[in-house]
Amino acid sequence: MSNIGLIIEEKAADIGNFLVGRLLPFREKRAVGPFVFIDHMGPSELKDYQNLDVPPHPHIGLSTLTYLLEGSIFHRDSIGSAVEIKPGAVNWMTAGKGVVHSERTPEYLRHSDKRLHGFQIWVGLPKHLEQTEPTFHHIEADEIPVWEEDDIQYKLIAGEAFGRTSAVPVHSKLFFIEIKTKEAKKISIGKDLYGEAAMYVLDGTVSTEGNTYGSKQLMIAKDTKLCEFEMSENGTVYLFGGEPFDEERFIFWNFVNSDKEMLDQAKVNWNDQNHDAFPLVPGDDQEYVPLPKAILNRK
Repeated sequence: MSNIGLIIEEKAADIGNFLVGRLLPFREKRAVGPFVFIDHMGPSELKDYQNLDVPPHPHIGLSTLTYLLEGSIFHRDSIGSAVEIKPGAVNWMTAGKGVVHSERTPEYLRHSDKRLHGFQIWVGLPKHLEQTEPTFHHIEADEIPVWEEDDIQYKLIAGEAFGRTSAVPVHSKLFFIEIKTKEAKKISIGKDLYGEAAMYVLDGTVSTEGNTYGSKQLMIAKDTKLCEFEMSENGTVYLFGGEPFDEERFIFWNFVNSDKEMLDQAKVNWNDQNHDAFPLVPGDDQEYVPLPKAILNRK
């Protein structure tokens, strides 16, 4: 019997002037461990007149994780953070009771050709932290654990696994792992994982139990402990997962919470531009993403 319980095909989603490939949530699988939302951005070629511009928008009840493979994004938030993220680094923002942030192409790149490629991820917060004060952490690429075994390169982008812990200050037991191979290799890592697990094939192919899978697919394991597969040469895969929460997490637009009443209040606060609940973003306070009217009245 196959250990692949579900295969999710990457589907296009429009975030304004930029298309991303959405992996989670999916109608048959709303979360993997504490991961509730995964977007694969690009790879995209942007001309000198094209830029990433996501104006200030709100979040509650989650942590956002941005990890780039190519390109650069300038992050600003209502806490006062203003930082450029480049490939290999991690931006980890915990929204808690409410935060606002914007993501844009840095000024020095706005009039030149560029590429953008990476992941944007939402991780649910434990129930007791859903109303915590917002925080932001930028972790440089050289702070992320990277090692090699049997000519296989591993990178623990966030969380804990393989007896190692990433510098990203996560709030629950989870893992976000990159695995790269130059030659075809057999990978057997089930003993090092826990909870739920999903694998995304970025480059090359993955074979398991007589089946071969290519890119743009997220595969959900039935049993994390049976995570064993063969990677093709020049392969790259990402594994997401960890211990799921006891309570269901609900998502409405940019808000995540275990309590639907908190989501309803967040919708009203943002629609009314209540700056006590959602402060302005210093240096980027001239526009914002309005709450979709269909979201305001949805229960």
